[in-house]
Amino acid sequence: MENAVYLHLKQLGYKLSVGTMPNGEIDFVAEKNGKTLYFQVAYLLADQATIDREFGNLARIGDNYPKYVISMDPLSRPKDYAGITHLSLRQFLMTEKFS
Repeated sequence: MENAVYLHLKQLGYKLSVGTMPNGEIDFVAEKNGKTLYFQVAYLLADQATIDREFGNLARIGDNYPKYVISMDPLSRPKDYAGITHLSLRQFLMTEKFS
């Protein structure tokens, strides 16, 4: 999944890096035209510990740039968590512009 996310973001023209922070990491920091986006990738958000880990890393970032969690979960899951957008992999791959 991370490869699919990486390739899609590269195809859209983003410069990518891995974000490091104490006690965690951000899978992708995407930069383009002076804008920054953050992405976490998880196969499934199967339990509260996984949700807390994936969304929690992004929630600890102190800026107001858009943050996304990408997973294979069904679309019936909530789309937002503490201002962080949750997308299914299919939704993500169909998106050509992130704000």
